[in-house]
Amino acid sequence: MAKHSKSQIALEYALARSILWSLGALPRRAAIAVGLGVGYVAYHLLGKLRRAGQRNLEIAFPDKSENERRQLLRGSFSSLGRLLGEFSQLPKATPEKLRQLIEYDEVGLRHLREAEKNKRGVIFLTGHLGVWELHSFGWSALEYPLSFLVRPLDNDRIEEMVERIRTRFGNRAIDKKSAARQSLRVLREGGTLGILSDLNTQPNEGVFVPFFGKLACTTAGIATLALKTDAVVIPTCAIWDRKKKRYFFHGDPPVDLVRTGDHAKDIQVNTANFAAAIERMVRLYPDQWLWIHKRWKTRPPGEAEIY
Repeated sequence: MAKHSKSQIALEYALARSILWSLGALPRRAAIAVGLGVGYVAYHLLGKLRRAGQRNLEIAFPDKSENERRQLLRGSFSSLGRLLGEFSQLPKATPEKLRQLIEYDEVGLRHLREAEKNKRGVIFLTGHLGVWELHSFGWSALEYPLSFLVRPLDNDRIEEMVERIRTRFGNRAIDKKSAARQSLRVLREGGTLGILSDLNTQPNEGVFVPFFGKLACTTAGIATLALKTDAVVIPTCAIWDRKKKRYFFHGDPPVDLVRTGDHAKDIQVNTANFAAAIERMVRLYPDQWLWIHKRWKTRPPGEAEIY
């Protein structure tokens, strides 16, 4: 990928900073209203992303009507707009305000406390579902800091700005490109590691496992980490609860690790189980997932492109 010029980096940074600053200066409700408006406009103007989302929804929900899939896609754009508005408020968020805004799932917390008591590392298995930025941020403000894997943005200045916000309450970002050693240390020391595991992966980094009934190239790194450290893998996400007007931190029971003695098979089976856990959460909140990402872009050898 070609490096950005200094002028392009400066221009992109100035634009991103001005958007975040302008939204951040607004009251939270107003910022979210603007974000939702941005999501509405984006749905209508960004045809390429909209078509990718439509194709994904055809794959995932072939039995739904075109109108039903369209409503889910609109919801996905609205969810992204809400995320933008909410993220702009994080620099001035306080634990007291976040406590009023967030509700935790007792099921997920119970399993987490058990892992903490046994001094086992924890992997928060999550995805681009709901308000994922608030998930780790809120946890650091209300519970304790955690580490999370990130793929740095091409623009270093924007990345630095975003990371300052994400790590305001002590969270630590780990670059995916050199994550193995640091991630192993976090888990072996009984720490918590957040991993977004729902993006398309290149064949040299992943394995093909079912996702909504179609093979999707999925990172094998989580299974590798879990098997090496015996970490507790808890599927979790942070979604907007329209009825309660709060964010709900959903947590499923841990995914049991499978150990057959065949390393390659263990990676395959556990990765498939993790993908199934993500799929279950997406099915619960389908209008809050990132449908515009080309999740099935990487195909098995010999299989045709689908986008």
